Amino acid sequence: MQTDSALGNVSIEDIERAVAAGAGVVRETPVLSSGTLTKRAGAVVAFKAENLQRTGSFKLRGALAKIASLGEACAQGVVCASAGNHAQAVAYAARARNVPCEVFMPQAAAIAKAEAATALGATVHLAGRGVEESLVQARARAANSGLAFVHPFDDPEVIAGQGGIGLELLAQVPDLERVIVPVGGGGLISGVATALKGRRPEVKVIGVQVDRAGTAMTIADGIAVKRPGELTGALIERLVDELLVVDEDDIAEAMVFLLERAKLVVEGAGAVGVAALLSGRIRLRGGGTTVVILSGGNVDAGLLAEVARRHESVAGRRLVLLARLPDRPGSLAQLLSLVADAGANLLDVQHIREGINLHVRESAVQLVLETRGHDHALAVTDAIRVAGYPEPEVLR
Repeated sequence: MQTDSALGNVSIEDIERAVAAGAGVVRETPVLSSGTLTKRAGAVVAFKAENLQRTGSFKLRGALAKIASLGEACAQGVVCASAGNHAQAVAYAARARNVPCEVFMPQAAAIAKAEAATALGATVHLAGRGVEESLVQARARAANSGLAFVHPFDDPEVIAGQGGIGLELLAQVPDLERVIVPVGGGGLISGVATALKGRRPEVKVIGVQVDRAGTAMTIADGIAVKRPGELTGALIERLVDELLVVDEDDIAEAMVFLLERAKLVVEGAGAVGVAALLSGRIRLRGGGTTVVILSGGNVDAGLLAEVARRHESVAGRRLVLLARLPDRPGSLAQLLSLVADAGANLLDVQHIREGINLHVRESAVQLVLETRGHDHALAVTDAIRVAGYPEPEVLR
């Protein structure tokens, strides 16, 4: 007799078996309240912090469920393809089950994610321009080597593993009204929706994707999949109440919001649900709790710094000025003294003598200043102008 999983469906019983398979390894991640977002949204909002899961994302749940289901079929090892989180999860799960692991990642994969998979004992192959091309090569490796292939999302066992999050939410949040879920390949939202609709069909499930129009790169690399899979696509169509998209700038602001207000490091893919709320794409109504799943926290420190710098500029707390001044001793010192008197903090200064139109006895400097906001930045610029310097140019 064929099971639901064999038929390409996923049941509550499948999810319960997957939860049992991950027992002792998978953490029950916390649900954290957000007073700031609750106030902004006008309804109770909380975070399901899967960024605090082992390996830094929800992916471990599905990887453990799949490898457990394989039994002796994975004795020679497993192989997968991933932008990074699935790779780390499969590497961790393989190590926990004492089997070899190979992962295929796009050539532009985040360095931190590739290094993390290697540190977990996986052999990492950087291959392809995106996850789709890496998947092709991983499948070929499985076919030619005897390694068991572990799909990142379009697999009933993997979906069942991710569904454990839904069961946890039902136990953790008695007044659960809706769940906002990142969507890439669809494994996470398919599993969560299966669990929620199977137990409490009135709970709304909203999926959030990243708008990749006109760009091949995205800061939400964890969901950088062109479309859901055959199985996940069917489950999304049947079980998910709403799908929407957010853009890169909104995601960047959400990452900083989570860092500043919730003290949580969340990668771009994990922050899309918060981006949808902050940008007004989702408007909350009703008296129950809305939970946003923060699907992962694996982000390069360099990218996080870039996102933070961008936010400082948008918020008016980081001002870059190009100022012209006489090319004589003491001119720069006078300008910097003026900036200090205006209450700005100097972060960087750079002389510029080429590439712009300067008089023979004139030089230019680029100042990077820390200010207290838009009004203070305007006051600093006005002070330089009033002191008789040629019109300072705000670069960003």
